[in-house]
Amino acid sequence: MTTAQSSVRARARGGWLRILVTGFVLWVAAIVATLLTANPRLVPTLVLLGSFLVPVSFVAWAFEHWRDEHVTTELVVRAFVVGGLLGVLGSAVLETYLLRPSLLLFLEVGLIEEGVKLAALVLITRRLTRRHTRDGIVLGAAVGFGFAAFETAGYAFTAMLAVRGLSLSALVETELLRSVLAPLGHALWTAVLGGVLFRVSRGGRFRFTPAVVATYLWVSLLHALWDSMHNLAVVLTYLLTGTPWQLHLFQRGYLPQPTLEQVRLFTLLSIGGLGVVSVLGIITLWGCWHSARTETASADPDVPQRFSP
Repeated sequence: MTTAQSSVRARARGGWLRILVTGFVLWVAAIVATLLTANPRLVPTLVLLGSFLVPVSFVAWAFEHWRDEHVTTELVVRAFVVGGLLGVLGSAVLETYLLRPSLLLFLEVGLIEEGVKLAALVLITRRLTRRHTRDGIVLGAAVGFGFAAFETAGYAFTAMLAVRGLSLSALVETELLRSVLAPLGHALWTAVLGGVLFRVSRGGRFRFTPAVVATYLWVSLLHALWDSMHNLAVVLTYLLTGTPWQLHLFQRGYLPQPTLEQVRLFTLLSIGGLGVVSVLGIITLWGCWHSARTETASADPDVPQRFSP
């Protein structure tokens, strides 16, 4: 490969980063334009840019590094758009009719949403004749990012309407926070589940082995811990530092006024808890990704080896 060809390939590989940076600049420009003009017609642009920027950047990365005759551009896009939409719509319907207030509410949400995303991944990839662990990770992440993008758009719109007078700041804060955390949530969990599912599925048929079931339960638990971390941090804060009158109010269903030290402890526990859940998910993904080395080593010598970033 010549120096010129290497340079062109390197620039092509950096396309996802240019999309991310350019999209962020346009998102900031949309915020400024909306503030200056107070034009409500700009709000959908702001919602879409903020919600889809990070997920679309991942799809661009997948195009650059992972497409081949099996994992095509069309398949990645279908996993992102159709898989994400099916996940959001399916989970919304199931949660409306199945969920009731309980101590296991967050676990039930995790089981439903991870199950729906898994079903969407199976539907989208059912015609693949060859399945490899890392293909499942990439396509699972595409479904997860699609789910996160559509969900973020809904949360951002709801946050804006929740404050009297349509709060632009609430919309921006919601999109910024969820965009930063997007790779550590839905995308990470579905990537892990997709990798394990593809690893045990051979001959064009999916196999829901004990390993797949255990992984599904594990990512659902991580999902539940992530969603419930705010509540867990509140409970732990008062259990560790609560005065008798605070604990009395807490037991009666009231939230006592916290002290400054309790606010700091709550912040530490909530952020630290999310960090622990993220690390557990990343370690699981790392193990799943590197387990594919043995799969690659035993692959058919006539089959081209896959790119490993």
